[in-house]
Amino acid sequence: MSNSIKPIDPSLLALLKGSFGKDGLALPFVQEIFLLECHVAGTSYCDLEDVENTLSVSDLLVFKRELDNSHDALAILIFDQSGSKLGYVPKAKNEVLARLMDAGKLIFGKLETKEWIDNWLKMAVRVYMRDF
Repeated sequence: MSNSIKPIDPSLLALLKGSFGKDGLALPFVQEIFLLECHVAGTSYCDLEDVENTLSVSDLLVFKRELDNSHDALAILIFDQSGSKLGYVPKAKNEVLARLMDAGKLIFGKLETKEWIDNWLKMAVRVYMRDF
């Protein structure tokens, strides 16, 4: 067993940010709340051939609002942990999630499934909110 310090994954730190009070102690009752399951929209517009090999089921996915999207004022981008754009939360399912994010709630995803169908990468994600 090694006593060396192991680096902490920055994406996990980002999810944990806000889980601790100003005194550095863990906040009570922090939990992940499952909100919905959906596919990743717009994957056919992203070059995902190289990225797909790095994705595994249960990987954390980062959600970010795209406030300047001219097609959807409530657009939510989906990125993998390395920052590669995977697509969007479908427009039919993004309104409540966008409003929660705009109110400062931490919304993120976990990859549920992935499958190539011709030249389209079909991905299903489970969407969660970190509640403090």
